[in-house]
Amino acid sequence: MHVAEAPATREDFSSALAAATEAGTPVRFRGGGTKAGWPPPAPEGTLELSTAGLTEIVEHNAGDLTAVLEAGVPLAEAQALFAKVDQRLALDPPDHGATVGGVVASGDTGPLRGRYGGPRDLVVGMRVALSDGTLAKSGGKVIKNVAGYDVAKLFAGSFGTLGAIVEVSVRLHPIAPETATAFGTARDADELARGAAALGQSALEHHGLDIRWESGRGTVLARFAGAAPGPQAEAAERLLREQGLATEIAEDDGSLWDEQRAAQRGPLVVKVSSLPTRLPDLLRAADELGGSVVGRATLGLSWVRFEEPSAAAVERLRRDFVAAVLDRPADLDVDPVAPIDPPTLALMQRVKERFDPAGVCV
Repeated sequence: MHVAEAPATREDFSSALAAATEAGTPVRFRGGGTKAGWPPPAPEGTLELSTAGLTEIVEHNAGDLTAVLEAGVPLAEAQALFAKVDQRLALDPPDHGATVGGVVASGDTGPLRGRYGGPRDLVVGMRVALSDGTLAKSGGKVIKNVAGYDVAKLFAGSFGTLGAIVEVSVRLHPIAPETATAFGTARDADELARGAAALGQSALEHHGLDIRWESGRGTVLARFAGAAPGPQAEAAERLLREQGLATEIAEDDGSLWDEQRAAQRGPLVVKVSSLPTRLPDLLRAADELGGSVVGRATLGLSWVRFEEPSAAAVERLRRDFVAAVLDRPADLDVDPVAPIDPPTLALMQRVKERFDPAGVCV
């Protein structure tokens, strides 16, 4: 049973973390709790420090498209504020109730990643609480023993293992007035991959290029945005048709992308990283194992979803791909962390020693 605390200020948060370090108590950080099951289980007696008290939107500088937010601000709340002036933080993971800090700490993304990048690309500054009690701002303060590190990039995707994100500075983007999506369907994995590659190698400026695959049938989706997205969508449709796909254009396309995001969650979800050229191999493996796939076509990132969780399915994917387990039943006996090669593991351990020498952040 974990003890839970929700400090009301960044300073209180840092003090609580320092006290836990002094007592030798392991600490795990919590945002909205939407991804609480992703990391390995915490040791018994772990102190849970929640960012639920850190909910201030410190600044929204609409003129220069930036904002500063405390880590506990719900992403949906921030997006609603930005949308009042037709702006957004271009992070669109599928969670309902996720916090800004949690999304950044987990490196979670949605279809917009292909256009705008992930948290590492959109976070321009960060304030962090370290286990020795230091409350430091990336770029604004030299941190003892960690000078020279890009703190914002290290902490994005670190799952709180280096320290706690308590505030982020982010760049924003305008919301386009119109969108349109060209999509093509195929019953062959190679044909689907050729369609995605044709769009990815074209000069078309998409706002999302995704694939979807289940039971031997799949779809390539390319979204375009702006004052007049139609011509680019029509050009994408022609490219897909030339590759042999059956094509359509959807102007009311919101539900298509909601489905893409929703498919990144499930009873068992395995995130796979591979070369885009290996997409057909992944789709065939998913068919063999009874899974479905959504992914960012040009980035080599895919989410394989299983309605019937199986450790054997995870191991089968890991035989040929780099695969990390995200959603999973608590009783499924599988290591959520993808195997790490020794040189990379040694580097990670050295970084961990620099930021959390006491080893309390779990």
